[in-house]
Amino acid sequence: MSRLATITYTDQPWRIHEFTKAFSVEDVWSYRTPGAGPDDFPTMLAAMRAAGGPEKQPWPVRFLFAVRWKLGALLGWDEPSAGVGERVASLRDRLPADLRDAPRGVDNENMPLKAVYELDMESARELANKTVHTVMHLGWVRGADGDYELRMAVLVKPNGLFGRLYMAAIKPFRYFIVYPALTRRWENAWRDRNDALYEEGRSR
Repeated sequence: MSRLATITYTDQPWRIHEFTKAFSVEDVWSYRTPGAGPDDFPTMLAAMRAAGGPEKQPWPVRFLFAVRWKLGALLGWDEPSAGVGERVASLRDRLPADLRDAPRGVDNENMPLKAVYELDMESARELANKTVHTVMHLGWVRGADGDYELRMAVLVKPNGLFGRLYMAAIKPFRYFIVYPALTRRWENAWRDRNDALYEEGRSR
Protein backbone atom coordinates (compact mmCIF):
# COMPACT_ATOMS: atom_id res chain seq x y z
CA MET A 1 0.00 0.00 0.00
CA SER A 2 1.11 3.53 -0.65
CA ARG A 3 -0.61 6.84 -0.19
CA LEU A 4 -1.05 8.82 -3.40
CA ALA A 5 -1.53 12.46 -4.23
CA THR A 6 -5.12 13.59 -4.73
CA ILE A 7 -4.42 14.41 -8.37
CA THR A 8 -3.86 10.70 -9.11
CA TYR A 9 -7.55 10.26 -8.36
CA THR A 10 -8.99 13.47 -9.78
CA ASP A 11 -7.11 13.04 -13.08
CA GLN A 12 -8.70 9.66 -13.76
CA PRO A 13 -11.87 9.70 -15.92
CA TRP A 14 -14.00 8.07 -13.24
CA ARG A 15 -17.77 8.30 -13.51
CA ILE A 16 -17.95 9.13 -9.80
CA HIS A 17 -16.70 12.67 -10.54
CA GLU A 18 -20.02 13.47 -12.22
CA PHE A 19 -22.05 13.55 -8.99
CA THR A 20 -19.62 14.04 -6.06
CA LYS A 21 -18.54 17.64 -6.65
CA ALA A 22 -19.76 18.58 -3.15
CA PHE A 23 -17.40 16.01 -1.59
CA SER A 24 -13.73 16.48 -0.77
CA VAL A 25 -11.04 13.84 -1.31
CA GLU A 26 -9.86 12.64 2.10
CA ASP A 27 -7.50 9.81 1.13
CA VAL A 28 -6.14 8.07 -1.97
CA TRP A 29 -4.29 4.77 -1.62
CA SER A 30 -2.96 2.10 -3.96
CA TYR A 31 -2.76 -1.63 -3.24
CA ARG A 32 -0.37 -4.12 -4.83
CA THR A 33 -1.95 -6.71 -7.12
CA PRO A 34 1.04 -8.20 -8.98
CA GLY A 35 0.27 -9.82 -12.31
CA ALA A 36 -3.17 -8.22 -12.57
CA GLY A 37 -4.56 -7.36 -15.98
CA PRO A 38 -7.20 -4.92 -17.20
CA ASP A 39 -10.06 -7.43 -16.85
CA ASP A 40 -9.30 -8.47 -13.26
CA PHE A 41 -11.25 -5.85 -11.33
CA PRO A 42 -14.32 -8.10 -10.84
CA THR A 43 -11.96 -10.87 -9.69
CA MET A 44 -10.42 -8.55 -7.12
CA LEU A 45 -13.81 -7.45 -5.80
CA ALA A 46 -14.96 -11.05 -5.48
CA ALA A 47 -11.74 -11.99 -3.67
CA MET A 48 -12.20 -9.08 -1.25
CA ARG A 49 -15.75 -10.20 -0.49
CA ALA A 50 -14.58 -13.78 0.03
CA ALA A 51 -11.89 -12.59 2.44
CA GLY A 52 -14.59 -11.24 4.76
CA GLY A 53 -15.63 -7.91 6.22
CA PRO A 54 -14.87 -6.09 9.49
CA GLU A 55 -15.57 -9.16 11.60
CA LYS A 56 -12.46 -10.85 10.14
CA GLN A 57 -10.10 -7.95 10.68
CA PRO A 58 -7.31 -8.13 13.33
CA TRP A 59 -8.42 -7.48 16.91
CA PRO A 60 -7.18 -3.84 17.07
CA VAL A 61 -9.42 -2.96 14.12
CA ARG A 62 -12.36 -4.89 15.54
CA PHE A 63 -11.84 -3.12 18.87
CA LEU A 64 -11.82 0.32 17.23
CA PHE A 65 -14.99 -0.45 15.30
CA ALA A 66 -16.67 -1.82 18.43
CA VAL A 67 -15.83 1.37 20.32
CA ARG A 68 -17.06 3.50 17.44
CA TRP A 69 -20.39 1.65 17.18
CA LYS A 70 -20.84 1.80 20.96
CA LEU A 71 -20.26 5.56 20.96
CA GLY A 72 -22.59 5.91 18.01
CA ALA A 73 -25.32 4.02 19.84
CA LEU A 74 -24.90 6.06 23.03
CA LEU A 75 -24.78 9.43 21.27
CA GLY A 76 -27.26 8.70 18.50
CA TRP A 77 -24.78 9.16 15.65
CA ASP A 78 -26.08 6.20 13.68
CA GLU A 79 -29.82 6.57 14.01
CA PRO A 80 -31.76 5.80 10.80
CA SER A 81 -32.81 9.45 10.62
CA ALA A 82 -29.14 10.39 10.16
CA GLY A 83 -28.45 7.94 7.36
CA VAL A 84 -28.63 7.71 3.60
CA GLY A 85 -32.11 8.43 2.35
CA GLU A 86 -32.94 10.44 5.46
CA ARG A 87 -30.40 13.11 6.48
CA VAL A 88 -28.79 12.94 3.04
CA ALA A 89 -29.98 11.72 -0.33
CA SER A 90 -28.33 8.61 -1.71
CA LEU A 91 -25.88 9.03 -4.56
CA ARG A 92 -28.09 6.60 -6.42
CA ASP A 93 -30.67 9.39 -6.69
CA ARG A 94 -28.15 11.39 -8.73
CA LEU A 95 -26.99 8.67 -11.10
CA PRO A 96 -27.45 9.14 -14.83
CA ALA A 97 -29.69 6.56 -16.46
CA ASP A 98 -26.89 4.33 -17.72
CA LEU A 99 -25.42 3.97 -14.23
CA ARG A 100 -28.82 3.35 -12.65
CA ASP A 101 -29.22 0.46 -15.07
CA ALA A 102 -25.70 -0.88 -14.38
CA PRO A 103 -25.00 -3.53 -11.73
CA ARG A 104 -25.24 -2.10 -8.24
CA GLY A 105 -22.92 -4.51 -6.44
CA VAL A 106 -23.42 -6.91 -3.57
CA ASP A 107 -24.51 -5.64 -0.16
CA ASN A 108 -23.67 -7.36 3.10
CA GLU A 109 -25.54 -6.73 6.35
CA ASN A 110 -22.19 -6.70 8.18
CA MET A 111 -20.86 -3.90 5.97
CA PRO A 112 -22.09 -0.39 6.80
CA LEU A 113 -21.05 0.90 3.36
CA LYS A 114 -23.81 0.21 0.85
CA ALA A 115 -23.39 -0.29 -2.88
CA VAL A 116 -24.03 2.57 -5.31
CA TYR A 117 -22.76 1.03 -8.55
CA GLU A 118 -20.22 -1.51 -9.80
CA LEU A 119 -18.64 -1.31 -13.24
CA ASP A 120 -15.83 -3.16 -15.00
CA MET A 121 -13.18 -0.71 -13.74
CA GLU A 122 -14.70 1.11 -10.77
CA SER A 123 -17.22 0.81 -7.97
CA ALA A 124 -18.66 3.06 -5.27
CA ARG A 125 -20.21 2.56 -1.83
CA GLU A 126 -21.62 5.11 0.60
CA LEU A 127 -22.38 5.64 4.26
CA ALA A 128 -24.00 8.50 6.15
CA ASN A 129 -24.52 9.27 9.83
CA LYS A 130 -24.59 12.37 12.03
CA THR A 131 -20.88 13.01 11.46
CA VAL A 132 -20.36 12.63 7.73
CA HIS A 133 -21.58 11.41 4.34
CA THR A 134 -18.73 9.35 2.95
CA VAL A 135 -18.04 7.45 -0.26
CA MET A 136 -15.51 4.68 -0.80
CA HIS A 137 -14.49 4.58 -4.46
CA LEU A 138 -12.48 1.66 -5.81
CA GLY A 139 -10.79 1.89 -9.20
CA TRP A 140 -8.62 -0.34 -11.37
CA VAL A 141 -5.59 1.46 -12.79
CA ARG A 142 -2.52 0.46 -14.76
CA GLY A 143 0.57 1.01 -12.61
CA ALA A 144 4.05 2.12 -13.57
CA ASP A 145 5.24 -1.49 -13.90
CA GLY A 146 2.47 -2.35 -16.38
CA ASP A 147 0.42 -4.42 -13.96
CA TYR A 148 -2.99 -3.18 -12.89
CA GLU A 149 -3.55 -2.22 -9.27
CA LEU A 150 -6.42 -1.44 -6.94
CA ARG A 151 -6.86 2.16 -5.85
CA MET A 152 -9.16 3.42 -3.14
CA ALA A 153 -10.33 6.99 -2.70
CA VAL A 154 -12.29 8.12 0.34
CA LEU A 155 -14.59 11.06 -0.34
CA VAL A 156 -16.21 12.94 2.51
CA LYS A 157 -18.83 15.57 3.13
CA PRO A 158 -18.61 16.35 6.86
CA ASN A 159 -21.77 17.34 8.70
CA GLY A 160 -20.77 20.83 9.85
CA LEU A 161 -18.02 21.67 12.34
CA PHE A 162 -18.71 18.56 14.40
CA GLY A 163 -18.18 16.39 11.34
CA ARG A 164 -14.87 18.10 10.52
CA LEU A 165 -13.64 17.67 14.09
CA TYR A 166 -14.68 14.02 14.02
CA MET A 167 -12.75 13.36 10.81
CA ALA A 168 -9.66 15.03 12.27
CA ALA A 169 -9.94 12.99 15.48
CA ILE A 170 -10.10 9.61 13.75
CA LYS A 171 -7.36 10.33 11.20
CA PRO A 172 -4.47 8.85 13.28
CA PHE A 173 -6.47 5.67 13.88
CA ARG A 174 -7.18 5.32 10.16
CA TYR A 175 -3.57 5.85 9.15
CA PHE A 176 -1.81 3.76 11.78
CA ILE A 177 -4.28 0.95 12.48
CA VAL A 178 -7.18 0.63 10.03
CA TYR A 179 -5.45 1.24 6.70
CA PRO A 180 -2.43 -1.01 7.38
CA ALA A 181 -4.76 -3.84 8.40
CA LEU A 182 -6.94 -3.21 5.35
CA THR A 183 -3.86 -3.34 3.17
CA ARG A 184 -2.80 -6.73 4.45
CA ARG A 185 -6.34 -8.03 4.04
CA TRP A 186 -6.81 -6.80 0.48
CA GLU A 187 -3.34 -7.59 -0.83
CA ASN A 188 -3.57 -11.07 0.67
CA ALA A 189 -7.00 -11.45 -0.93
CA TRP A 190 -5.43 -10.87 -4.34
CA ARG A 191 -2.54 -13.21 -3.62
CA ASP A 192 -4.89 -15.93 -2.34
CA ARG A 193 -7.72 -15.15 -4.77
CA ASN A 194 -8.08 -18.64 -6.21
CA ASP A 195 -8.56 -20.22 -2.77
CA ALA A 196 -10.80 -17.37 -1.62
CA LEU A 197 -13.00 -17.54 -4.70
CA TYR A 198 -13.30 -21.31 -4.32
CA GLU A 199 -14.49 -20.86 -0.73
CA GLU A 200 -16.91 -18.10 -1.76
CA GLY A 201 -18.37 -20.38 -4.45
CA ARG A 202 -18.86 -23.20 -1.96
CA SER A 203 -20.72 -20.94 0.47
CA ARG A 204 -23.33 -19.86 -2.09
